[in-house]
Amino acid sequence: MKAPKIGLLSKILIAIALGIGLGLIAPEWIVRLFLTFNGIFSQFLGFAIPLIIVGLVTPAISDIGSGAGKMLLVTVLIAYGSTVFAGLCSYLTGSAVFPSMISPESLASIEAAAEPQPFFTVTIPPLMNVMTALVLAFMLGLGLAALNERKTLKDAFHDFEQVVIKTIRTAIIPLLPLYIFGIFLNMTYVGQVFAILTVFIKIIGIIFIIHIGILIIQFAIAGGFAHKNPFKLLWTMMPAYFTALGTQSSAATIPVTLEQSRKNGVSEDVAGFVIPLCSTIHMSGSTLKIVACALALMMMQGMPYDFWMFFGFICMLGITMVAAPGVPGGAIMAALGLLQSMLGFDQEAQALMIALYIAMDSFGTACNVTGDGAIALIIDRFFGKKN
Repeated sequence: MKAPKIGLLSKILIAIALGIGLGLIAPEWIVRLFLTFNGIFSQFLGFAIPLIIVGLVTPAISDIGSGAGKMLLVTVLIAYGSTVFAGLCSYLTGSAVFPSMISPESLASIEAAAEPQPFFTVTIPPLMNVMTALVLAFMLGLGLAALNERKTLKDAFHDFEQVVIKTIRTAIIPLLPLYIFGIFLNMTYVGQVFAILTVFIKIIGIIFIIHIGILIIQFAIAGGFAHKNPFKLLWTMMPAYFTALGTQSSAATIPVTLEQSRKNGVSEDVAGFVIPLCSTIHMSGSTLKIVACALALMMMQGMPYDFWMFFGFICMLGITMVAAPGVPGGAIMAALGLLQSMLGFDQEAQALMIALYIAMDSFGTACNVTGDGAIALIIDRFFGKKN
């Protein structure tokens, strides 16, 4: 008999538990050993982030741009608007609620901690900075979309996309639990971890409430366009929601999302076009999680922030989420570059973002795919075949 496969979320939770447990009793040299590994891995991650952006964003934009028709344009705009709206709701809710949850005492304990040092460090400079990679990816993606007759360079970038996805799946994702173990081992050793975990639990509860609210708003709008009861429409989509909870994959949930959208009255042609497309470009659940987690961590670390900083971040994040590969944790990997360049996250903050995001990965995916059904209802109102 084969041993049961352990999912990424389970590995992350085990890594956090082991890091906390061993951090209470481990000698300093053990902590320094894992800090050395974390330093090398974080350098590799920093090297890979610009390549991930170019490798994922370029073909994603070229594929969307090469499509034709008004329905494509309207669907993309609605999906992007929904994603940005979810991010703004997350920021406004978090900025109102989080200050009462993140106490100055926990912040002071984090700032006062003294960390041990790694045995040695390795520097791996990236080929370009993150903003250069983003601009290059947009330029190449839009340019390739315009070259409909020439496929050579587009095929080359699709090959490069597969190299990037293979790197994420075989090198970055498998090592993430060990990386996060080292982060929590060190935080426990220096006395930071319990203050951070207390905040983590509260953040997860608030994000769950936000994502339920976003779904209700999405279906209230869709119900208005379709002239149907929004709560009945949302209830019909629940099989897709719970399928996504189990699979943690928008792509794997497409058949269920399609079927439930048809039950809501969406025409066959519209559902067959909108649902697969939105499984790639509509990331409202992922975006609201990233925004809320980033805001909370900035508050914890005393980093300056304001509405316009997050507004720009959310607008860019809505575009970057299109490039999220279909693997657990893919969205946060695609967002790391923006967290670094626009919000100033260092490697430890990025690791905490990864841990916190993956802990709620299935809920974000469920929010994404359920919202796809709302977009399908709106598109059907304008482009569906009338009986």
